[in-house]
Amino acid sequence: MLTYIFPGQGSQAKGMGGGLFDEFKELTAQADEILGYSIKELCLEDPNGNLSQTQYTQPALYVVNALSYLKRIKETGRKPDFVAGHSLGEYNAILAAGGFDFARGLILVKKRGELMSLATGGGMAAVIGLNEQQIAAALQRYNLESIDLANYNSPAQIVISGLKTDIDAAKPIFEGMKEVQLFVPLKTSGAFHSRYMESSKQEFAAFLQAITFSELNIPVISNVHARPYRQTEIKQNLVDQITHPVNWTESIRYLLSLGEMEFEELGTGRVLTGLVQRIKREAGPLAVR
Repeated sequence: MLTYIFPGQGSQAKGMGGGLFDEFKELTAQADEILGYSIKELCLEDPNGNLSQTQYTQPALYVVNALSYLKRIKETGRKPDFVAGHSLGEYNAILAAGGFDFARGLILVKKRGELMSLATGGGMAAVIGLNEQQIAAALQRYNLESIDLANYNSPAQIVISGLKTDIDAAKPIFEGMKEVQLFVPLKTSGAFHSRYMESSKQEFAAFLQAITFSELNIPVISNVHARPYRQTEIKQNLVDQITHPVNWTESIRYLLSLGEMEFEELGTGRVLTGLVQRIKREAGPLAVR
């Protein structure tokens, strides 16, 4: 079996997309019209240094992931058995599964990026070397319960999210723990996938009310539940995803439990490929009954 996986924010890099924009000229023109700027120029040249800003990052990654998928299907003629995406990448998984077309997905991602970019004063950091229980215990011990666990990237790589002042305060604490290999502050403007995104979540829910989704024709693994989407829950999953942790470890472990599974990362970078290898090595398949 084959699962295509799509990266999210943090994978962006100047030059991403390469020749895809010229290969898919009509979709590139459609993207320019929806966004009001040249997506090709943003991704390849980034003349104004916008690529790292959430409201630009998310549409850019969505477009590059989408065109990468179309190119792969064109090359192989084979659709995957499952699709999954990390945070923003989940929109590409839904696109691949036929939940919406390219344009509608981009409209959703544009709105999501705009709303999430309004959440300022927050921060995120990757803690490498501790598991979920150890991090939760440390946050409790040092009165840092205002910090949430945001991304379960692999058994020993977990991202925390909260007010920037709290993340800064957590840094020396975690760095002082002998089990911690690295504490890496992430380049984000907000405390994504945490309680601090509640207002963005509510506004996005209101925006989604008028949107309809088509029938999914490939199972999409949900970041929220780490199980396949139910058709009736698409809207709610996308809303909840904004404040809910990304259950990437369990998503991959669930897929591994289904049998012989290949994973192929589409888009830019190989961050998820590395995480899949770590999950295989450190945890293996879920014991799903």
